[in-house]
Amino acid sequence: MATRKKILVTEPHVATCATDEFEAQVSAPTAVLVRNQYSHISAGTELACIAGLESFFSIPGTPGYTAVGEVVATGSAVDHLQPGDQVYTYGPHAEYFTIDITDRWHGVCVKLPEGINPEWAAFTHMATIAMTALRVSSIELGDYALVTGLGAIGNLAAQLAQLQGARVIAADIVDSRIEAARKCGIELAVNSARTNLKAFIEEKTEGQLASTYIDASGSAKVVEASVDCVAWNGETIILGSPRARHEADLAGFLRRHHLMPWNHSLKGALEFIYPTHPNDFNKHSIERNAKIALRLIKEGRLAVGPLYTHKASPEEIQSAYDGLRSKPEEYMGVIIDWA
Repeated sequence: MATRKKILVTEPHVATCATDEFEAQVSAPTAVLVRNQYSHISAGTELACIAGLESFFSIPGTPGYTAVGEVVATGSAVDHLQPGDQVYTYGPHAEYFTIDITDRWHGVCVKLPEGINPEWAAFTHMATIAMTALRVSSIELGDYALVTGLGAIGNLAAQLAQLQGARVIAADIVDSRIEAARKCGIELAVNSARTNLKAFIEEKTEGQLASTYIDASGSAKVVEASVDCVAWNGETIILGSPRARHEADLAGFLRRHHLMPWNHSLKGALEFIYPTHPNDFNKHSIERNAKIALRLIKEGRLAVGPLYTHKASPEEIQSAYDGLRSKPEEYMGVIIDWA
């Protein structure tokens, strides 16, 4: 047994750096022991977890599901990794952890490409979540796409839509996030609190509107307000997870998906609609998406530098959570440095 540091949420919105005893060896053939280097804080699902809003996370508990670290040991059935490899994983906020590479929900463990910045690689999960929206979309070269919500996932979804050939219009109400989007190459990024979004889109699309609308805000209110911007036969893709209650005219919303002249499609884009590991029967998988995202980040075709706003030590976890929750104009991408 060994002593390790880990993040511990003791009550809703309260976190600290704690220690516990950890079995620092592999005990299963498909296990990989990892020494954490950088773990990324999810401003969506993770903040919902520490608020007590997700049934799969128990308080007290250790959150986190994105980490880049060094392989310390592997089980006998692991033939694609060896000690010393740097890997991107679905690891928690802990100094050491074990991954079962066959696990459907937590088994992602991908070797980093040579030469990539490992701190930037910690943003890979945000990129693969965003990539799911592109996988389920009908975006083709020359289409217009609207993205609402320009946190890390929305920003990366907008970048990926451009890489897929779309002309992207992106909207948020936080100026610093709009500026970050522009630094990442999203030229048509606007503050929807100060802009008539539909009129702006009509101008930029010459009246066509957006054939694909991706919401990464997680706000049902934003989605309801933005469907006016979707073209006839267009699609609305729910990328952010709606959690706050919202009362609306559901019949009016559904009419847009049933009647002319709208005929909209409504699609969910949860990453786990694809298998975790590659297989012969599915083109896409979460690990395949991760390898693609890592390559794009390494090549500079997917920008994460402008999204990386803070680096914190494990002892600074409370201020990191507080910043992400209450200071969106300052905090967007936060990495915990386990060095």
